[in-house]
Amino acid sequence: MRIRARGARGTTCAEPRYGLPGTRGGIRAGAHHGLLTVFLALALLSGCGTDATDADGAGGSAGRGVRAAGDAAGPGPSDASGWFADVAEDAGIHFVHFNGMSGEYYFPEIMPPGVGLLDIDNDGDLDVYLVQGQLLGTGTVDEAVFPPPGSLPLTGRLYRNDLTVQADGTHTLRFTDITEASGIDAGGYGMGVAAGDVDNDGRTDLYLTNLGPNQLFRNNGDGTFSDVSRQSGLDDPGWGVSAAFVDYDRDGWLDLYVGNYVDYAIEADQECPSETGRVGYCVPQVYRAQPDRLYRNRGDGAFADVTATALASTTFGPALGVATADFDGDGWLDIYVANDGEENQLWMNRRDGTLVDTGLVSGTALNGNGAAEGSMGVDAGDFDNDGDEDLFMTHLTTETNTLYVNDGNGMFEDRSALSGLGPPSLPLTGFGTAWLDFDNDGWLDVLTVNGKVSRTEERANELFPYDQPKQLFRNLGDGRFEEVTGRAGAVFAVSEVGRGAAFGDVDNDGDVDVLVGNDSGRVRLLVNQVDGPHHWLGLRLVGGREAPRDMLGARVEVAGTDGTTLWRRARSDGSYGSANDPRVHVGLGDTTDVSRVRVHWPSGQVEGWTDVEIDRWTTLTRGTGR
Repeated sequence: MRIRARGARGTTCAEPRYGLPGTRGGIRAGAHHGLLTVFLALALLSGCGTDATDADGAGGSAGRGVRAAGDAAGPGPSDASGWFADVAEDAGIHFVHFNGMSGEYYFPEIMPPGVGLLDIDNDGDLDVYLVQGQLLGTGTVDEAVFPPPGSLPLTGRLYRNDLTVQADGTHTLRFTDITEASGIDAGGYGMGVAAGDVDNDGRTDLYLTNLGPNQLFRNNGDGTFSDVSRQSGLDDPGWGVSAAFVDYDRDGWLDLYVGNYVDYAIEADQECPSETGRVGYCVPQVYRAQPDRLYRNRGDGAFADVTATALASTTFGPALGVATADFDGDGWLDIYVANDGEENQLWMNRRDGTLVDTGLVSGTALNGNGAAEGSMGVDAGDFDNDGDEDLFMTHLTTETNTLYVNDGNGMFEDRSALSGLGPPSLPLTGFGTAWLDFDNDGWLDVLTVNGKVSRTEERANELFPYDQPKQLFRNLGDGRFEEVTGRAGAVFAVSEVGRGAAFGDVDNDGDVDVLVGNDSGRVRLLVNQVDGPHHWLGLRLVGGREAPRDMLGARVEVAGTDGTTLWRRARSDGSYGSANDPRVHVGLGDTTDVSRVRVHWPSGQVEGWTDVEIDRWTTLTRGTGR
């Protein structure tokens, strides 16, 4: 897949959540947001239910719940070229997710898959990991509702990025499936991906969450991986979804937070009705929430489960999203957990090896109306450029997605409606999401990947009618956003059962691309084609000789020659069950040069550089600044 470099830049429908056993009225708590939200929902949902055919121009999804979204793509002029184009098939990523549907409506079928962007071979470009499912229940794969296409074994797949850049600036994307050669044997029912260097050897390791024991694969540095799940102590046997590597105790080693969903077993699966009265997927409250896990890295290849001693609570919700950041500006990393239908949790770091849940006190446990919501995806970022980390998360249809604005001290205000991010999301159920500056104007925008979890009457006879279109929102720079989905590209008009989304500069051309995982559908690789006038800065932050790894959690302060200052951070977590580019991408807007870059390392050390070039990727190593 050839992509022409731009300019002279461097190259280095209404869905109340039914599903309580034996009832038809078990709408999930938190679906009501006051009279204003009800009126908005009625107005926005009045046009739902329009059918359409598969949009082959944007890539099919093996006939599984794929529809052209039509007007549901949102406002803005229709443009077939658009800002993003799906290049997955052309670039060599031939993958269709299999969710193991057997017609029994087993709960896990509706939840995967996550996806991952990570540099496994340290060649400077992002490789791809894709989560795969298995048949659930009895029977054979051939008897599944949607049998997997092709002859590939049902395992997670690893694709190496063989990016080349020609003398004329043309970037050629090509991916090679190296799963068998890598030694990665991920044959469980996969849910999510996390990436980080757990042994400080400078190589990114891979952690996979599953319905069943999770797996840790250590990167051997020669293109192969070793399964060290059991000896590391990270083979949690529950139902993990999102996980995050974070050095919460500032000892220089990456620890791990695992967000677990519910206590579930196929043999104990409950039968729950949908809105139509037919059997559908249950709500998580039918099952007991499974406690999350915090593992401390001992530095010897093993982890210790410190959940009971480090987390000052015995209450957990059904976790789906995890994001780590320093939310109160004290230099220590905190952990935010998005729970499905129950109070979210903000674990604030006490700086003594323990964390305390301040979700209710901080204003991030419930929405502005005091209701718990069905939180799925989450991300932290400084959308208003005031120097602190704000929160955005995706929710169920009729709940609105939620924006929590940070006052700088770890206290938040729900501005979902005022920002313009809430009302347009009412008809949709969001999963993967992130803050990204897709047009490099210096302001963080929002992209959401959507897909329902409950069938509706108008599509009651379809086998897997949970598809919905994606959404893109542009930051106006004044606290408000405008939906620009209609200009985002043809792939945004394709309605799919969107779940995981990973964000990063896959072709190293200075803008953010998106890898999307679809439940029982084809993977999408949305390459950013915005050809604007803005400059950018790309940074990889490395720890130096003692820890030559990506320094997840490091914050970057970028001062422009025009007096502007932007704050961004290195992270691989966030979104939904997915691993993001750990490098830092900074859109510079109208700034034409950078006077200083200061890195606030997770250890508390601060260093500055005055000679960082724009419009290219640069590695900054701890200990080489001033």
